[in-house]
Formats: sequence, structure tokens, C-alpha cells
Amino acid sequence: MDQIHYSIENEIQERCRVDIYRKFQGNSALCQIEEGLFLGSLGDASNKGALKSSNVTHILTVANLSLPLYPNEFAHKIIEVMDREDTNLMQYFDECFSFIDEAKRLGGGVLVHCFMGISRSVTVVIAYLMKKHGMRLSQALEHVKRRRPQASPNSGFILQLQQFEKTLRG
Repeated sequence: MDQIHYSIENEIQERCRVDIYRKFQGNSALCQIEEGLFLGSLGDASNKGALKSSNVTHILTVANLSLPLYPNEFAHKIIEVMDREDTNLMQYFDECFSFIDEAKRLGGGVLVHCFMGISRSVTVVIAYLMKKHGMRLSQALEHVKRRRPQASPNSGFILQLQQFEKTLRG
């Protein structure tokens, strides 16, 4: 009986997650930043067909979501942070970079997303480009905005990216 209850509970949770994610789908589209690295929104994370066709195997969520969508279909990492100027996102950069690199090393791709794909996830992707490709903040931000025009990290995240740039430049 417990097994049946557990199965029903899991099915209900899965359907609730799908419903919540679909509310955020809107008109956004999965944006390829570079080979194996995609940036998007919660809606993009719910589009299993687009994820599969883009060879996304890993999903990095940078938002207050404790339950991943499609937990058995993709590798997940969740960084539970709020989109606030006083949120310390920089403390998670190395953890995020390792997850992105792991997806690429395994021949897959990773979607980095938050709710709208505008601030938190954009900050992580910009920091990744700065670290992995030696880009300056201005270059990385411009690179991302060319692919995702709505990209706009909040002012606190911009300050953290400026600090990160200083640490990278020595």
C-alpha cells in the first residue's frame, strides 16, 4: 500500500512541476551561448523536446526551486538563490562551472536557467565565459546579449561580476 501511495504522490508532484514550469514558458527560446552551453528561462527548462533536440543532458537551475522537472531524464543541479542585489551568487560560481564543464566533458550540453533567464542565470553564464575564455566582463556581457537581448543582471550581480573580474585579472 505504501508503494502505491508513494507512486501516486510522485505522479502528483511531477504533474504539479510541469504545470508550474509551463506557466513560465512564454515566448522565450533556448539560447545557445556556445557549443554545449545554453541559457534560458523556467519555460525553456520545461520544454523537453527542445532540450533533447539541443543535446541538453544537464540542467543548472539558479532559482528557488527545490524540485527539478524531469528528474529522471536530465542531470540536475539547483542553486537556490533569490534575484536580489544582496544575494551572494559569486560563492556558487566554482560549483556551477564544474557542473557546466562536466556536461561538456561527457559530450552533452547544459541549460543554465532561472525564472525568466534575465539575471541569475545570465550572471552565472557571464562569469563562466570570463573564467573559461578570459573575457572581460564587458565582452562576456555583450556576447550574451547578442544571443539573449533581454539579459540584464541586477546591480548587485554586476558588482559581483566586477569583483570577479578583478580576481581573475590579479
